[in-house]
Amino acid sequence: MLIALFLPFLAALLLALPLGKYRDWAIRLTPILPLGLVVYFAIAAQQTSGVVAFSWMEQFGLSLDLHPDGLAFLFILLIAGIGTAIFTYAGAYMHHHKHRQRLMAFLMLFMGAMLGLVLADNLLTLFIFWELTSISSFFLIGFNNEEAPSRKSALTALAITGGGGLLMLIGIIALGAIGETFSIAGLIAQSQELKQHPQFLFAMVFLLLGAFTKSAQFPFHFWLPGAMKAPTPVSAYLHSATMVKAGIYLLARLSPIFNGYDYWNTTLLVVGGLTMLYAAFQAIFQTDMKSILAYSTVSALGILVFLIGLGSQEALLAAAAFILVHGLYKATLFMVTGIVDHETHSRDVSKLSGLRKVMPLVALAALLAALSNAGMPPFVGFIGKDLIYESTLHFGWGLTIIAVLTNILLLVAGFLAGLKPFAGPLQPVHANVHTPAVAMWLPPLILGATGLLVGVFPFLIDGRIIGPAYAAIAASAYQGHLALWHGFNTILILSATTLVVGGLLYWILRPKHQNWLQQATAIGPKSWFDGLGNLFHNFAAWWTNFFQNGKLRLYLLTVLGFSIVLIAFEVFTATSFTINYRLLTEVTFYEGAIIAVLLTAVILTVFSSSRLASVAAMGVIGLTICIIFVFYSAPDLAITQFTIDTLTVILFVLVLYKLPRFIPLRWSWRHLMDGLVSLSFGFLISIITLEVLTKSPNRDISAYYAQNSYVLAKGKNIVNVILVDFRGADTMIEIVVLSIAAIGVFSLLKLRLPKNERIE
Repeated sequence: MLIALFLPFLAALLLALPLGKYRDWAIRLTPILPLGLVVYFAIAAQQTSGVVAFSWMEQFGLSLDLHPDGLAFLFILLIAGIGTAIFTYAGAYMHHHKHRQRLMAFLMLFMGAMLGLVLADNLLTLFIFWELTSISSFFLIGFNNEEAPSRKSALTALAITGGGGLLMLIGIIALGAIGETFSIAGLIAQSQELKQHPQFLFAMVFLLLGAFTKSAQFPFHFWLPGAMKAPTPVSAYLHSATMVKAGIYLLARLSPIFNGYDYWNTTLLVVGGLTMLYAAFQAIFQTDMKSILAYSTVSALGILVFLIGLGSQEALLAAAAFILVHGLYKATLFMVTGIVDHETHSRDVSKLSGLRKVMPLVALAALLAALSNAGMPPFVGFIGKDLIYESTLHFGWGLTIIAVLTNILLLVAGFLAGLKPFAGPLQPVHANVHTPAVAMWLPPLILGATGLLVGVFPFLIDGRIIGPAYAAIAASAYQGHLALWHGFNTILILSATTLVVGGLLYWILRPKHQNWLQQATAIGPKSWFDGLGNLFHNFAAWWTNFFQNGKLRLYLLTVLGFSIVLIAFEVFTATSFTINYRLLTEVTFYEGAIIAVLLTAVILTVFSSSRLASVAAMGVIGLTICIIFVFYSAPDLAITQFTIDTLTVILFVLVLYKLPRFIPLRWSWRHLMDGLVSLSFGFLISIITLEVLTKSPNRDISAYYAQNSYVLAKGKNIVNVILVDFRGADTMIEIVVLSIAAIGVFSLLKLRLPKNERIE
């Protein structure tokens, strides 16, 4: 199973390599991997029960424990099942694009990240894959990086989802600290105890912020319509079936822990209800097909949050079914939109009509998806709408009316994107348009037909897909069954009302498709975010100009001054701060002599008018420190200090050789400030050092390293083990910083500016 999880990452790496003449074949073969993953996990879900454990970095609470239950498999169907159609479609859609191989590599990377996210049983591991989806989606949204709108959309999406991910990490750490485990299964097992903890609400708030930003809930929703600057295969994959449902997955996965907690259910109800109605209303006044689908997707995500917030058995079953229903018809509509744009070079529904005459198979796929979106029987969308109405009726007519209004508006949006471009007379400008390659129209047609097939035969998804997913969300056995017909009842009347009113509203809007509301709704969360971004940019510019002004001396003064304030506050406010001078050993003659030489060298360094004399005096300072190390039985430190100090002096001499021989020393208040800061810092460090010398040493850490260096890291040199293994992250970051600096220096050395750009 672990191999299956990492196969997409290997495929992404291979697609990133220069494949030459084999590039086209590699792109054509990419759908095989997601198809194979669907088959594999379908078998694994039947044969595996519980968590499959894979040890990783247990010291940090990290594991690669996988949980291929019903909820995970439902999302795997979206990720790999619909992914198979998307990869087939993308290969044909991007056929003439020079960077199509790069797009396929990023799509494969994203697929692997999503698989890891839905399979992870450890919250920290889930977070790693969560952030990887944000990073890979950043590259996919900004794929057309030569266009400024694409770059801005990618940065906006990364800022919102990445920032939400960091907030979610706070919630994960808090929840893990409360439950003393990061295992999702372990947390679910103690859900009742967790709800009694005073920090439970704190953890919930930050987890919800992460889920809301990822799933584009109001007021964070605006990044999703902006992300439509991405190529259509990206929109069809990320923004209909996978990435935006990552937040929904998190809410569903954690539902057994939080469901029944009043703050959880109320928050999800309010946020989900507001999002689904607001976004559905926005969708019907858009003219761009992708914008219509984007806002309707936001509304559908709001419906899912709303259903999870209801928390009843009917609502959780409706959520499990609607996740699949929405993925089927929305991916189809996105791919159809891409075909229309690819062939007509337009997505404006007010200028498109009659395309069924030149693209009949594409029109059929769009019709199937639009009818499923509308909830028309016998499509699976009808079953999804019935389940939604059934769940709201248990909570009164108020919530039911909100659900009906939302579905009416979504029906109109679906018809505008799925029917309007194909109905009516064909525009003369589109007379030469033709049906695209089979690889483009076949995937949406298959997904659209699947919505009809499982609607007529719901048992195909009932016991094997929806039932196990519901059991995972509700933490209880699945008792019901999906059916197309339940007789004449209130729910059927609500569904019929949705179809009739929605159809009439579409007929009213269809001739003109007015977009007057776009200006009226321009003031909203997006404008707030842009204003906040401008404010932050201006503040950052002021802050940079004030502190990062290019004067190294002021940088050092700022850092040291701030450090002095913090250290002084801690030293002089600490009640236990004492120095027992009786425990200090007497200063020997040799130590006193060395200290006297050191002080003389310091004075000479500061007051000398010769650069070379100052450098020589600094060398003397280094040598005296070497001797002090020898006095205190640290010959290795002495040798290191001697080597570094000698090399530093030589380098200084080489640099200063051609500089002026003397420094004009002119005393001013700046020199006095430098001296005051230096003496203050030295005094505080001396005070702290004296206190440390009089305290009883704590040997626990030393004993731990001594006992575990060989056992855990197989190293006999404890210092090396500490640097390479126990502090490996620090060492790695230091190496990265040095490498970046080396690359920068090398680039400057190799820089050859044109004559007109040189400054003499």
